[in-house]
Amino acid sequence: MTISVGDKIPSVELAMMGHDGPETINTDDIFSGKKVVLFALPGAFTPTCSAAHLPGFVVHHDAIKAKGVDTIACLSVNDAWVMDAWGKAQNVENNILMLADGSGNFTSAVGLDVDLTARHFGVRSQRYAMIVEDGVVSHLNVEDGPVFEVSNAETILKLL
Repeated sequence: MTISVGDKIPSVELAMMGHDGPETINTDDIFSGKKVVLFALPGAFTPTCSAAHLPGFVVHHDAIKAKGVDTIACLSVNDAWVMDAWGKAQNVENNILMLADGSGNFTSAVGLDVDLTARHFGVRSQRYAMIVEDGVVSHLNVEDGPVFEVSNAETILKLL
């Protein structure tokens, strides 16, 4: 079942790059008591993700934060090393929390996984963006197929 507006974010461990390598972080630590914009995508270094999705949130970081957002987070079914390298390649700096859902546990728990094995990608995340307030989803925009129209930074900024 897909997560919906009004649902609580499940408590799941994710990974992120720390000073000494990958570190575990729980979703409770990311979302509890905070206003968070989380956007997810099929894969780091892939065309739309690298050309438009992540760069849009980099460009609009200041405007999004000015709307009272505590954290902007990017999630993909990749490992922490890949997410870190992609963040560096995209000049994310410390502006966006690059979250690795390497085994797809969070993606599956929120019901936003997609089986792309026919295209040799395995099980990945659908492309989406959500606004989460104190652990509860207040907005959820899931793309319908391979389009990129409702999960971009500009759309999320308007919802804030």
